Amino acid sequence: MAQQEHHRRFRAFCLGACIACVLIAANTMGAEPESARPSPDVPTQTSAQSGDHAQMRAELDQLRQLVLQQQARINALERQQLSPAPAPGTGADVVDMLSSSGMPSYPDAAAGPQAAPQSTTQASTLQTPQTSGSTDERVRNLERQIQRLGPIAITGDIRVREEPWFNGPQDGSLDRARVRIRARINFLADLGPQFQTGLSLASGDVYDPISTNSTLGVFYTRKPIAIDQAFITYKPAQFKPLMLTAGKFRYPWVNTELTWDKDLNPEGAAEALNFPLENIPLLKRVAVVGFELPFAEVTPYNTSKNIVQAMTYGTQLQTNWQLLPKLQLSAYVGYYDYQNADAIAVALATARTKNPTTPWAGFLPLNASGNVSQNSITATTASNVVTINGKAYPTGVTNVYNAQFGSKFGLLDTIARLDWDTGHPKYPVSFIGDFVQNTRACANVGNIQPKPDNTATLVYAQATNFPCQADQRTGYWLEARVGRLAQKHDWQTGYTRIFIEREAVLSNFNYSDIRQGTNVSEHRWDLFYMFQSNVQLGFTALIGKPLGLQGQNQPWLERLQFDAIYIF
Repeated sequence: MAQQEHHRRFRAFCLGACIACVLIAANTMGAEPESARPSPDVPTQTSAQSGDHAQMRAELDQLRQLVLQQQARINALERQQLSPAPAPGTGADVVDMLSSSGMPSYPDAAAGPQAAPQSTTQASTLQTPQTSGSTDERVRNLERQIQRLGPIAITGDIRVREEPWFNGPQDGSLDRARVRIRARINFLADLGPQFQTGLSLASGDVYDPISTNSTLGVFYTRKPIAIDQAFITYKPAQFKPLMLTAGKFRYPWVNTELTWDKDLNPEGAAEALNFPLENIPLLKRVAVVGFELPFAEVTPYNTSKNIVQAMTYGTQLQTNWQLLPKLQLSAYVGYYDYQNADAIAVALATARTKNPTTPWAGFLPLNASGNVSQNSITATTASNVVTINGKAYPTGVTNVYNAQFGSKFGLLDTIARLDWDTGHPKYPVSFIGDFVQNTRACANVGNIQPKPDNTATLVYAQATNFPCQADQRTGYWLEARVGRLAQKHDWQTGYTRIFIEREAVLSNFNYSDIRQGTNVSEHRWDLFYMFQSNVQLGFTALIGKPLGLQGQNQPWLERLQFDAIYIF
């Protein structure tokens, strides 16, 4: 430090002496002696001499500016040397300092006289822009790249839920009081006039497709975040009624949670043709939606090695009607055809064996909110045995050999919605009715594979959870709702009656919060209030019970949900 102080004082002394010399020279040349001044009776100097003096004065002014510039640069370097080292990407750039001070900045090679001695680090600081790898520059580069993509909308929500359960089974097996959180963020970008892309991230169990909730109290473990949506949509400018979507996306068809849970986002491709009919007196819109949704790659049976794609094919006709000036009717008819649905049965059965010899040990390949499937399933298991002296001893290792639904699933879904404008913007009224029928109930019973013969190392067993009855194929959803949730102090309330027979729908893809997916009778009442423009408070009561388990009635399970939701 003493040596640095000595160098600093020496540079300051040299600089001061240089400035003094310049100023003396400037005064000497600029202020001529009395004897050299022209008198009235002495002829004036020639114009050439006057020009020389003017040029010399200009050069001195330029030299003075250069010296002041060098002084500013030295002061800046000294401040940088004496101050603590800045964090990467936030250090001050000396060139920027000089520019911001109103002085022109020059490279050292073109600065005229040699600058004061500098260390190698200081010289590199002067010559290399500090922002080339800084955080600010990277952020600016990212912003420029995003701007090339087009306008991006960012939305999302965070929800905290207190959820007590009580009553239900008399043994108290479903009594609990848990806290759950949900976090979602959505990015939607316009890629020009014809393309749109979206990406959504959401919390929740990655093996549960119908819930984005994460339960607190699991030993403070981190909560997973996964891709919830990732899609591209194409709307050709040459044919505006057409829309094509591919990836993992929101429902392109209209549904209720009688058939599809609102947290599930299908995967595959969808096509839509939309025709507004503004000039027709009653019918205002007609649309047709088609979709192809792969949900598993499987081998048909254990003896087969080829891989097939399990798919859901569907289509829906949509219409909108203006019955009266303040009364609108929307009607939808759709059909969902599940091909190779037995892949779902295998995943459900595998999830509950927890076979320690398979890579799925401890994991749930398909865990629909923890509810045991209510559809009829026949599962075949293979247990390892060791034969000693002709007697078989079980090893405790059991594997799922095969699992099949008793039904195939071809769902005919009919929805009607009536919207009534009451004349009060805060209090619209709507009624929703949804009726579903599985047109292929118990159609898979004849295809169930018999169990194989036992071997010296494997013993096979086959069991059916519920007998398949073809008349248990229908379900309905009746909902009434009043109010809106648009501005501060808005409120909305509704009541829903839900009734689903055992084979009416796939019980692992519909409403996750009811007592069970099928074979259930449920009542739901909810109330939501806009506490702030972006904060909702909500209460939901779900009261349900099974329709009957082997002729025995089950008590009502009461499930309450207290929600605080922040929306951005």
